Amino acid sequence: MKNYKFKINGKDYNVTIGEAEGKMLSVNVNGADYQVELENAPAAAPVQAAPVAQAAPAAAPAAPKAAGAGVTVKSPLPGIIISVDVKEGQAVKRGQKVAVIEAMKMENEILAESDGTVTAVHTRKGDSVLEGADIVTIG
Repeated sequence: MKNYKFKINGKDYNVTIGEAEGKMLSVNVNGADYQVELENAPAAAPVQAAPVAQAAPAAAPAAPKAAGAGVTVKSPLPGIIISVDVKEGQAVKRGQKVAVIEAMKMENEILAESDGTVTAVHTRKGDSVLEGADIVTIG
């Protein structure tokens, strides 16, 4: 595992990069675990290393959290949430705007990926988010 400290838009992030298993990588950002899909899978050697294999149990709890909780709409890029356009319990249609994120001085609409009801809102106006951060969950 490798530890890094980043400062993005004045906010500090502690990042730990863990096990790579195929195209999936375990990452912890400020105490929150994420499974990241890599576009270019690393060489097989890091997966075979003994210390990396011991990290597998730590990544396991992330999978059940996503399963059965509905579809989580994630941030496509790092930025600042400038509006959240839905509330918990609200019905949404696929393609409906659920939030707007500002990144690189451009506003980007975040759209619902499926029809359903908003079961959780994970961000609020003014939040800084990383790529892949949960925005809303639709059940």
